[in-house]
Amino acid sequence: MSADFTDHYLWTADNVRLHYREFAGGAEGRPALLCLPGLTRNARDFEALARRHAPAFRVITPSFRGRGESGYARDPLTYVPLTYLQDMGRLLDAARLDRVIIIGTSLGGLIGLLLDVTQRQRIAGLVLNDVGPDMNEPGLARIRAQLGKGGNWPSWLAAARDIARRQADLYPGWQLDDWLAHAKRLCRVSRAGPIVWDYDPEIAAPLSLPHGDQQLDLWLALDSYRDRPVLSVRGGHSDILLAETQARMQARIPRLSAVTVPRVGHAPTLDEPEAVAAMKAFLDPFL
Repeated sequence: MSADFTDHYLWTADNVRLHYREFAGGAEGRPALLCLPGLTRNARDFEALARRHAPAFRVITPSFRGRGESGYARDPLTYVPLTYLQDMGRLLDAARLDRVIIIGTSLGGLIGLLLDVTQRQRIAGLVLNDVGPDMNEPGLARIRAQLGKGGNWPSWLAAARDIARRQADLYPGWQLDDWLAHAKRLCRVSRAGPIVWDYDPEIAAPLSLPHGDQQLDLWLALDSYRDRPVLSVRGGHSDILLAETQARMQARIPRLSAVTVPRVGHAPTLDEPEAVAAMKAFLDPFL
């Protein structure tokens, strides 16, 4: 237990242990914030955001299976959106989340879009962090090419410097302290001693197979949010969510507000001043 959060665990239908953190808060009837991380990320990604918004809101930050403190799947082909949807449905029940605002980064945003199919009555609003119904293929190819590469650093400093070299274009204004904090969100100390990525390398396995979820019309999924507030956050240098896609989202969904975080690639941390201001404006009506 921490002074800021408590750790919780639950079991999925196929016996994978899922981890989530809970930052207590929120008045009766106020929706909780359910923060869903990106492909290789985990619950630690949202620590600063959670501390900003609790205790005004109850904040839940899970790690998908195969990431962080969540267990690794025996079958790597369960690292797909359909399984994540099922897992998050169980989490909503286990954490007794009757009403939530989903804050989803990249993959987490896609899961937020799709959760509306099965959890519509629970979802009060949606924040899509650097993701939309159309994603830029060169950016996706970059992520696939980098997935699982590297690791085995002898120290946190070595990890931070190598990650800075790899991702310099994504966060060009960062200093060494920023990269060290970033490395500690992305990585862990292995049992053998070296610093390694904090995810199961097998999460890459389904990416080489045809994806049934790619046949889904995510624009229709976005349409289902017409009656609720949506915020789109885009990195100004993003190679995943293009400016024209965000503009199309705005034109299609009247209640969608949008912000671009300058000098940031995929994806904003949501700790940038522009993102913090946009999040405050988005959440204030729920207070």
